[in-house]
Amino acid sequence: MNDKEALDNLRVKHQQLIDEVGKVIVGQQNVVKEVTMAILAGGHCLLVGVPGLAKTLLVQTVSDALGMSFNRIQFTPDLMPSDITGSEILNDARKFEFVKGPLFANIVLADEINRTPPKTQAALLEAMQEKSVTVNGKGYPLPNPFFVLATQNPIEQEGTYPLPEAQLDRFMFNTWVDYPSFEEELNVVKLTTGD
Repeated sequence: MNDKEALDNLRVKHQQLIDEVGKVIVGQQNVVKEVTMAILAGGHCLLVGVPGLAKTLLVQTVSDALGMSFNRIQFTPDLMPSDITGSEILNDARKFEFVKGPLFANIVLADEINRTPPKTQAALLEAMQEKSVTVNGKGYPLPNPFFVLATQNPIEQEGTYPLPEAQLDRFMFNTWVDYPSFEEELNVVKLTTGD
């Protein structure tokens, strides 16, 4: 297969993925396109928008469509780095054993990433860059492929910890998720409610 055929094949597969996601997600074509492009290019994506715009559903749907393992981490002010990376525990044989955290999945949804303190954000961003986590000086590789799709509430909201520019650079796309149109909202209501 030459380069042109490979590119044409990728274009077809990308459109098939978009169509599959479109069976669940109404509208948001630009958002779906950017998320799927980021995944196909091996990058991470930050979805910014107010709660209730189906950002979580989008990520779950993409994971299902690709048949990849998926974990969702709800970022809160009390979340510690070990809550996402995993930690060593003393087992019955009195030896330390590493218990993997929710970062060990192909697609990780970092929900409301800006609601957790910078120390926990840094643990996630290290995993995004290095494709591994370090616990007690020992490195553990993350699954391959590994993608982080993070959601962020607009910074104006109370109780948020904005991501610094250097950390925002870890994301291939910083995608704004806007309200659906009136027609799209009607379609959502028709699809999600009974007769």
